Amino acid sequence: MKISKIETKVLKSPLHTPFQTALRRVEFLEDFVVIIHTDTGLVGYGEGSPTPVITGETMGTMSVVLDYITPFLLGVSLDDFEHLLSILHSSILKNTTAKSAIEIALYDLQAKSKNLPLFKMLGGERTKFETDITISLAATEKMVQDSQLAIKQGYKTLKIKVGANVQGDIERIKEIYNAVGNSVPLRLDANQGWSAQESVQILLALEADGIIPEFVEQPVQADDIKGLRYIKERVQTPVLADESVFSLNDARHLLETKSVDLLNIKLAKCAGISNALKLADIADEYGVKCMLGCMLEGPISVGAALHVASAKSNVITMLDLDAVALCTTNPVTGGVLFNKSKMELTDEIGLGVTY
Repeated sequence: MKISKIETKVLKSPLHTPFQTALRRVEFLEDFVVIIHTDTGLVGYGEGSPTPVITGETMGTMSVVLDYITPFLLGVSLDDFEHLLSILHSSILKNTTAKSAIEIALYDLQAKSKNLPLFKMLGGERTKFETDITISLAATEKMVQDSQLAIKQGYKTLKIKVGANVQGDIERIKEIYNAVGNSVPLRLDANQGWSAQESVQILLALEADGIIPEFVEQPVQADDIKGLRYIKERVQTPVLADESVFSLNDARHLLETKSVDLLNIKLAKCAGISNALKLADIADEYGVKCMLGCMLEGPISVGAALHVASAKSNVITMLDLDAVALCTTNPVTGGVLFNKSKMELTDEIGLGVTY
């Protein structure tokens, strides 16, 4: 079975409400879909979401990268899967989202060739999962309303976007906490919006009032590893690294220096499924739990991440895979069953999707 053709499509969907972080504002999902054909008729699907302020990629750059890589992949047998992955990752540096989209399609094909759901090919068994929901950065009153609505819709964990300013962030977190009650875990995501000193100030102010978030995610700039460690050593709230973790070396450095408590794995950052599995294994070596997150990705990529979560459910204990729930439409057929916070894998072979 050989790769015979690679094509692309665009997946679009408006969002229920604008997605606002300390880094960007997005009003609709627009993702890059990779479709890989074989000479036997099997088709694999992959997807990537452009996030210029994090990965440096756009729809245009992903298209150029795919055009560059395609000649290296055409005619290569799927039987030599590791060789295919080696070609993909050695042919060009960085461009992690584009590589992830291609890898997802390759893994979809590989599982289909074995007549297995992807999670079973990866050794997973668990099929039912629950995600948090993102509360976008906005006026405090709006964030409180969005939080209350999310709880009414069945979400049990809220991920609060912060990073605007110190006093405003303290106020919005306290208001949300008071509105939803202390039984609802709050995850804070500053998207690199604070300094190390501001992070400690904010978290100590919250902790003094009995508010201890489940974690604070990437409070400082991605390259400020000393800042992450500074925070970790001074607060009760666990520190989770996101933008600081792209590569396997990034993860090892963070864990060896004891700079964080938790890691956030994203397919788009680590260049796909193969490295996501390896990141989980590294975290397991150090006894560190992980969250599996997503960019603003659609059901193909989020679905692929869920298959990874099933394969590494002993290490990946938290999910932030709410992107599909943020969209007003799901243009993809098959795959994961999405129902707000609840997600379920099926026995469809591969990813089970068509688009």
